[in-house]
Amino acid sequence: MQLGVNVPNFGPGTDPGVLREWARTVEGLGFDLLMVSDHVAVTPDVAERYPEPFYEPFTTLSWLAGITTRLRLGTTVLVLPYRHPLLVARMATNLHLLSGGRFVLGVGVGWSRREFDALDVPFTARGRLTDEYLVTLREAWRATRDEEAAAAAPSPAPIPVWVGGNSEAGIRRAVRFGDAWHPLRLPMARMRAVLADHTLPGFAPRIALRLTATPVDDPERPAGVGTVEQILDDLDRLRLLGADTVVLDPYHGDPEETRRPHEAWRALTTVATHWRTTA
Repeated sequence: MQLGVNVPNFGPGTDPGVLREWARTVEGLGFDLLMVSDHVAVTPDVAERYPEPFYEPFTTLSWLAGITTRLRLGTTVLVLPYRHPLLVARMATNLHLLSGGRFVLGVGVGWSRREFDALDVPFTARGRLTDEYLVTLREAWRATRDEEAAAAAPSPAPIPVWVGGNSEAGIRRAVRFGDAWHPLRLPMARMRAVLADHTLPGFAPRIALRLTATPVDDPERPAGVGTVEQILDDLDRLRLLGADTVVLDPYHGDPEETRRPHEAWRALTTVATHWRTTA
């Protein structure tokens, strides 16, 4: 099982230098994947948790591809209805090629009604649009592969598509269109129940990363919250449940956290060190 990190590409403490250090830290600690978030119009509701500056994910990941060598790079998650699907197909393909086949496209339907309004995209149609756009993405990539095959041109492996969404609709979307279900910050019991009730194409959850000095006994404890022993146990349980990759998310919703990245780096160092030892 591989481990990834969700890196804040937003907030008052984030700038190109900090993003560069995030990439060096994540790769240097031996993690396998670096992912970033997506917003286009940072409306007031978005800004409460994800304020400016907000670095656009395709641009940011393309830049990070040039200063990393081994890390896979991805979106957790790209709000698919915000952009024309052919534009997404082109940008994703280019990023995948420029990075040497290291891109992972995580997608979701989005949640901010104000942001949808600002972009003139119907909020109530976001599920249907996401389904339609996923079909268009697959068709565009299939046509590109056919052209490359006809020209005997080499190409990297296909872009993995992780479909986010904790609802039943999101799970069905992952089954129908995705290479993996990509749930966000769920308790272990909820993920176990979904896996028991559905045949999924893959499983790549994003969980919290919050280290505590004493055990967290709450039965609704999100995976990744607790002592290092609890977090390692969570990772082992996810491995046994068939997770291909687990993405650790050290951001907890306070934009001021972005001014203190070293706190997240220390937590990641602790988990990476203990995980390598136990694994």
